[in-house]
Amino acid sequence: MRDPYTVLGVTKSADAAEIKKAFRKLAKKYHPDQSKEPKAKERFTEANGAYEILGDETKRGQFDRGEIDAEGKPRYAGFGAGGGGGGGAGGFDFNDFGGSSPFGRGQRASGFDANDIFADLLNGGLRGGRRTAQQQPTRGEDVTASVSVPLEDVVKGGTARVTLPTGRTLEVKVPAGMEEGKAIRLKGQGHESPTGGASGDAIVTVRYAPHKQFHVEGRDLRLDLPVTLYEAVLGATVPVTTLDGTVEITLPPGANKGRTLRLRGKGMPGPTGAGDLLVTPRVVLPERIDSDLEDLARRWRDENPYDPRSKA
Repeated sequence: MRDPYTVLGVTKSADAAEIKKAFRKLAKKYHPDQSKEPKAKERFTEANGAYEILGDETKRGQFDRGEIDAEGKPRYAGFGAGGGGGGGAGGFDFNDFGGSSPFGRGQRASGFDANDIFADLLNGGLRGGRRTAQQQPTRGEDVTASVSVPLEDVVKGGTARVTLPTGRTLEVKVPAGMEEGKAIRLKGQGHESPTGGASGDAIVTVRYAPHKQFHVEGRDLRLDLPVTLYEAVLGATVPVTTLDGTVEITLPPGANKGRTLRLRGKGMPGPTGAGDLLVTPRVVLPERIDSDLEDLARRWRDENPYDPRSKA
């Protein structure tokens, strides 16, 4: 076996935290149950053996002093020669340790057990290199985000770009008629699992983008329709913009902001049918007011005064 410091990629001055971090990184990369790296099983076994030496304070000291080799076996000169009763050179005898070698690969020393690392790394799921039925890897966390969608895209269906908390930017498909506040689930686009399980999902909530003309009220839309003074007084046929094109409506004589016209089926689509478009005329005066209009306004004020705020 190679030098354990070389296997873990750490220096001899590395502290316990650095050694543990290096081992965790290699164990996650080469674990046979989840790695596709070439010779993953061999690299995993090698990293495990190196950590059994360097992850235990006692064994690490023995290795640094040359008392054991990279496999944890003793390096005493003349080991197995001379002496009686099974004793080793220089009076060394495994019986001093209760009849078993403290360097055995399966023994715990000073509280060290590589399985403690595996359990922490893969959610307690490694015993003999396999996960138990009760110790499956955990799923990654879900993330949430919202996306602002133009009303035209809601009506026809379309896509919208959303940036997730993970930093990933995606195109989200928005179905036609999607209700505001409803969410779209993107499978596997959440946080990755720290234990090798499935990634979480992204939950994207749809919001309607503000529109320069329409105001959303459930499935209905409201629209203030600019009209001239003479169209409001005399009545007229005028064009009205809807989300799916332009239509014409007839304003009755005397139309004003107090009267709302309903265009059925021209609102937001829904599972039980589209809402309505509610059109309210709004009188707009010309930018330049000439003397004739001023004279008319004065005469009307003097002869036919009225208070539009009396019913407010």
